[in-house]
Amino acid sequence: VQLQASGGGLVQAGDSLTLSCAASGRTSSGYIMGWFRQAPGKEREFVAAINWSGGNTYYADSVKGRFTIYRDNAKNTVYLQMNSLMPEDTAVYYCAAGTAYYRDYRRWAYWGQGTLVTVSS
Repeated sequence: VQLQASGGGLVQAGDSLTLSCAASGRTSSGYIMGWFRQAPGKEREFVAAINWSGGNTYYADSVKGRFTIYRDNAKNTVYLQMNSLMPEDTAVYYCAAGTAYYRDYRRWAYWGQGTLVTVSS
């Protein structure tokens, strides 16, 4: 599975941004999709995940109520809608694909290249 993330940019606090992650390759295998982020000098952390059907979603406490993950399987794309962005959301955001839901990034099999989100105060 190959993943291509896009949609990052520079925004102000309170703004919204939507990230996209397009999957190609063996996308028919029912992968769970996730978003992680890594701020400078920090470890990569879990942000959100969604199962194949979209019926189950998972969020980090820090983004719950502000971020929404959803997917369009017809387009092999997963999205992360980010509202009420805060400076502490600044990070490189990575999409990932795997066979099960884990909060530990080391247990995910496939990764996109990352897209930078910078939130100014």
